Amino acid sequence: MMDLILWRHAEAEEGPVGSDDLSRALTARGEKQASRMAAWLDRQLPEGLRVLASPARRTEQTASALGRKFKMRAELLPGATPQDLLELAQWPRARGTVLIVGHQPVLGQTISLLLGMQAAECSVRKGAVWWLRQRQRMDQSQTVLLTVQSPELL
Repeated sequence: MMDLILWRHAEAEEGPVGSDDLSRALTARGEKQASRMAAWLDRQLPEGLRVLASPARRTEQTASALGRKFKMRAELLPGATPQDLLELAQWPRARGTVLIVGHQPVLGQTISLLLGMQAAECSVRKGAVWWLRQRQRMDQSQTVLLTVQSPELL
């Protein structure tokens, strides 16, 4: 069994046109979103999970709110593909839990792919978490959506 938790970075500043997208920081509202979601996640997460984040400033700040060790991985930068993300997470081969802090549209594309949705992309709100589980049932591999949590509801 493997759990894959996808956490979209919280609300970030809008950068001026042509500015460095990767240096955009969280807004005050985004910091609150990240803090609320991190507190909720911290109560749910198992020990020994792997936490991976895009090296963009806004994802680094979001992941930091959790207060656990994490690795920044370039494979999660904007422009990543679902295949990049799943390979990095070692889905579905790994055991345990992997938390990925990243960006749209790749998070939504990955969710759509894993859940067999018709749409090419699922909309993931800023600061929201989608928790998926890979399990075996009667010799069949299944992806189950455990929960979707939005910081506004915490």
